Amino acid sequence: MVKVLSMIQPWASLFVLREAQYETRSWSTKYRGPLAIHTSKKVDKAVCSHVAIKSLLLKHGYKADELPTGVIIATCQLENCLRVMENHETWAVLEDGRTVSGNDFFLGDYQVGGFVWEVRNMKMLESFIPAKGRLGLWEYDV
Repeated sequence: MVKVLSMIQPWASLFVLREAQYETRSWSTKYRGPLAIHTSKKVDKAVCSHVAIKSLLLKHGYKADELPTGVIIATCQLENCLRVMENHETWAVLEDGRTVSGNDFFLGDYQVGGFVWEVRNMKMLESFIPAKGRLGLWEYDV
């Protein structure tokens, strides 16, 4: 069994492609360890039409209507889950004192009191695994 996090596109692909270093969530988890990234069936078309997002996706050969959905696309290690302490409109401060700015800030939701999930060893799968997503962290029988 592996823990899985479902994400809406294009956020899932941008996270897996490491355009976003962090995943932001309104909730925390005590879990640390192996994590799979799943793309929900939903694609945020409005976000995909944003010029900067379009550009980041194109850099990796993706167009909004070609993003993978309903599949597990990557694995990583969940290392940390940090609270957002301050938001200054273009940058944020996390509970360990580090600041988040630039694309990382632009590609996340850094509301004060929210959480930043930090991962390492992101690996895109060679073959994506069809799976029905769920809210929260869920388990997939590998």
